[in-house]
Amino acid sequence: MLFPPPGAAGARRLHALALHFHRDLRPVLFHSNPIQADQTVNNLHLAVQFFLQIAVILLFCRLVGAVAARCGQPQVVAEMLAGVLLGPSLFGLLAPEAQQALFPWDNAQQARDTQSYLFPASQLGLALYMFIVGMEFRVDIVRKRLASSVAVSIAGMVTPFALGAGLAWILFYHSHLFPARTSLMEAMLFLGASMCITAFPMLARIIHFKKLTGTTMGTVALGAGALDDAAAWCLLAVVLASFDGDFSHAFINIGCGVGFVVFTFLVVGPLLQRFQRWMEKDGSLTEAGMVISLSIMALAAWFTDRIGLHAVFGAFITGAVIPRKVMARDLIDRIQPLTVTLLLPLFFTYSGLNTKIGLLNSWYLWGICAAVLLAAAVGKGVACWLAARATGIPNREALGIGLLMNARGLMELIIINIGLQRGIITEGLFATLVIMAVTTTLMASPLFERLMARSRPETEPVTLGKLPRPVPAS
Repeated sequence: MLFPPPGAAGARRLHALALHFHRDLRPVLFHSNPIQADQTVNNLHLAVQFFLQIAVILLFCRLVGAVAARCGQPQVVAEMLAGVLLGPSLFGLLAPEAQQALFPWDNAQQARDTQSYLFPASQLGLALYMFIVGMEFRVDIVRKRLASSVAVSIAGMVTPFALGAGLAWILFYHSHLFPARTSLMEAMLFLGASMCITAFPMLARIIHFKKLTGTTMGTVALGAGALDDAAAWCLLAVVLASFDGDFSHAFINIGCGVGFVVFTFLVVGPLLQRFQRWMEKDGSLTEAGMVISLSIMALAAWFTDRIGLHAVFGAFITGAVIPRKVMARDLIDRIQPLTVTLLLPLFFTYSGLNTKIGLLNSWYLWGICAAVLLAAAVGKGVACWLAARATGIPNREALGIGLLMNARGLMELIIINIGLQRGIITEGLFATLVIMAVTTTLMASPLFERLMARSRPETEPVTLGKLPRPVPAS
């Protein structure tokens, strides 16, 4: 016989195995509601669910990316759209049961379970991404055409900020787009900041691949975009600091943030410069150097989050002080593929799961959405175009700068997700701002391509050298 009859001890072991399968493994493999299983089984189910979600997210993002590429859109636009499509706005509308089985979001307990791993993974992706953006940030670009860059940056900040703050002032008393605990000042500051953001990494990517690095258009757009992003993050820091308490508490938080920036630039940066040769070997960064760099980034992200700002702020500042050449180059080479390919799509999906376009269920709300979109696109683009013209830049190049500055991309989603997480805005306004972010990003590339096809920009002898590899998503 292949399997001889077991004795009493063998029978007990078989019975124990059967009981283990029925009690522990069966709920994982066959049970539709893991909350009814014990905590160990529930954790195992969540891990299995997470792997399935990763597979679906990555494959769907690539599928949408292939379609978007045929329409001349970058991968980041595809991932923004894919995140929205996987959420309740489309997938949940067409196949609600399947969408809830894959991304349980409606049931409060199941939503908490899903967020317990999807949210930290997406935040890790954001922190690493902003760390890369900080390492790509170049002050020398701003210096090349400082007057034009500053003029375009100020116009591109002040005009959309004023329009956004004005809209917030109007909507604050005539809609339910802001929670009760949000003050009028916080609403105006937040909506203004969300209107004036520019996707600096996406800007760098377009300019690099269009070979505009040494042109007036490329130089001014990069410089203005860098200044815009820095100013927008400062505004967001003010909003977050004031939202967590009274204004005295806000001033303390802002003071801590300023102290952190000063300490990072005056202490951490010089220390890294001094000891970088001990973290490099044979022209490349050692594992110890990578561990130290990532640990400093994680500590900075933790600290800025603890003082009422956000983790991405600390990650960005840390990236800005990483020594260039070997350290920055190798860190980007090692971190960027995993961050852009795996972790950022998780953030887009997390954002999409929070986007409920169905909440815009009246002509009044769609009218508000149109007003926000118009104020963001026209306010930013026209203001930057006029500012560029005022500094003597030819009309076509000035138009190109206005179009490039209008791309908001991932940076916009980061800001509005922070606003939703902190309770500054409601889900209805969040959906409106997602539509604005996706639409302005969708518009930027085709309009710029059309402008470039009509006229080749003049190339002044502005030598910037070789740009570091731009981040492939923004």
